[in-house]
Amino acid sequence: SKGFILDGFPRTLPQAEKLDAMLKKAGHKIDAVLDFEVPDEVLVDRVTGRWIHPASGRSYHTKNKPPKVPGKDDITGEALMQRKDDNADTLKSRLAAFHAQTAPVIDYYSKQGKVAKLDANKSFGDVASQIAAALKTDK
Repeated sequence: SKGFILDGFPRTLPQAEKLDAMLKKAGHKIDAVLDFEVPDEVLVDRVTGRWIHPASGRSYHTKNKPPKVPGKDDITGEALMQRKDDNADTLKSRLAAFHAQTAPVIDYYSKQGKVAKLDANKSFGDVASQIAAALKTDK
């Protein structure tokens, strides 16, 4: 194996420092940190437009993948629901906390030259290409 990927961790500066110390002790290190940048307004739109069919887990989105009949599952016709925390106020609060916690982590790894900022408000293919370029090594 050539490595591993951590998704959403470390989220705080103390976690990043402890992770680096643990990896160093084991003879490893963080090679790259991918910073997926998406405007908060876009994230709010994505989350608040999400609807799910509870029994199957099928998901819909009011703009990007609407059901054939608003509020109804395409297959069963049963009612769709939104998660209780999929609202703008809750998400804005969560995003503020996320930014406050992760900004020092990004700064910490930026000072080590390890951060690749990716424009994640693009198509899947564009983001995949950015990831591949950021992870490309000559090793």
